Amino acid sequence: MTGINYAWSALGGDPALLSRVTTVTRESTLLARLPVRQLARACVGGCALAAAELGARRTGAAQVPRVRVDDGAVATAFTSERRLLVDGRAPVQFAPLSRFWRTADGWVRTHANYPHHRARLLGALGLPADAAPEHVAARIAARPGLDVEDAVHAAGGLAVALRSPGAWAGHEQAVAVAARPLIERGRLDTAHARVLPPLDVGAAPLLPAAGLRVLDLTRVLAGPVATRTLGLLGADVLRLDAPWLPELADQHADTGFGKRSATLGLTTDRAAFEELLAAADVVVTGYRPGALDRFGLSPEALAERRPGLVVAQVSAWGAYGPWGGRRGFDSLVQVATGIAEIEGSAERPGALPAQALDHGTGYLLAAGVLRALTEQSYDGGSRFVRLALARTARWLTEEVEPGSGTGEPYDGPDAWLAETDSALGRLRYARPPVSFAGGPADWARNPVPWGSDPARWA
Repeated sequence: MTGINYAWSALGGDPALLSRVTTVTRESTLLARLPVRQLARACVGGCALAAAELGARRTGAAQVPRVRVDDGAVATAFTSERRLLVDGRAPVQFAPLSRFWRTADGWVRTHANYPHHRARLLGALGLPADAAPEHVAARIAARPGLDVEDAVHAAGGLAVALRSPGAWAGHEQAVAVAARPLIERGRLDTAHARVLPPLDVGAAPLLPAAGLRVLDLTRVLAGPVATRTLGLLGADVLRLDAPWLPELADQHADTGFGKRSATLGLTTDRAAFEELLAAADVVVTGYRPGALDRFGLSPEALAERRPGLVVAQVSAWGAYGPWGGRRGFDSLVQVATGIAEIEGSAERPGALPAQALDHGTGYLLAAGVLRALTEQSYDGGSRFVRLALARTARWLTEEVEPGSGTGEPYDGPDAWLAETDSALGRLRYARPPVSFAGGPADWARNPVPWGSDPARWA
């Protein structure tokens, strides 16, 4: 089954609608040993088709608008965090302690972009807060990779030892991941869905998510990509962060299009949160499984308080198996699942040409929300959608079919970049790749400084 067919089937979509999708193939985009281009095209195509389907449902159109997926637009969007310029300045991608390190028996990769993760990494290695990279290298080089992985995890930090595809396949977490569908989706109750107001068939652009309110409780790429996409499609997206846990500035700028940003403590401002929830249509969460449950934010608890809600969740490893409660990021999932070995050389592990697990999962998560809303419109029920980067990695390594043919030329990303003035400065950014007839060509809202909006609906 081709990538777009697989994704659309995983979303529960009507296979007859696949005839509405046209693709523009550009063979020199997202070059890798693994079929990254095909995965990226499928994720964006599935999301665009889900948006077009919901738009047709809300306008009463007889046909779903045609969808166009261009590999150039997709590749540019999948590297959006690298394409961003803020007043001409290139973004910071990874902190000095977020990298590969040689161990006594191989390699390990760490993630320490956030100050608290850096502190935990250094603490696990018995190093002071001002330790230099060479001190970290010396400590890690003296220990086996799995020993470093276990010690840093026990300290609340992030480190994953390099595994081969075969070694990962035999791991308990890989077995648990393989037993799950690419997209977990279903009903939470038998509640009647709230009736979405019809959209004007002649409105331009067509915004399938117009009038919907989305609570964005996500951090780091996959979740924010999903909510950025819902914002593109017209939703009122309000991102909430704990006031003591600021987002990285460049990351916030890249994923902040189409949404507002506020701070709110779930323990100190609980009444304010419940007021927001009472008027929400969708809640998207991106914290590790179980982290929000103690605040009464499990899908079941949310739907009980707000019947008819759609709850979308994304995590690194999945909400199951021995690693179900672990923190993780795209770069670390690549290392654990064998992708870094496949894309590397005899001298050093490698990486995908984009954080494709993050971006791909983000577009699938947005697509899952859109399809849940469509299904609600005729079948009711609170809904959940759940994805994991590790499951997307399995799709990439074992299930996506490589493409063929030469396609159209690709002369670089410039055709899919734009510039705008914002409260953060002059931004160069990747334009959205989700495209369908009559749909939006760009975001109506530019990113704002982190936490600068009031915690209330527009």
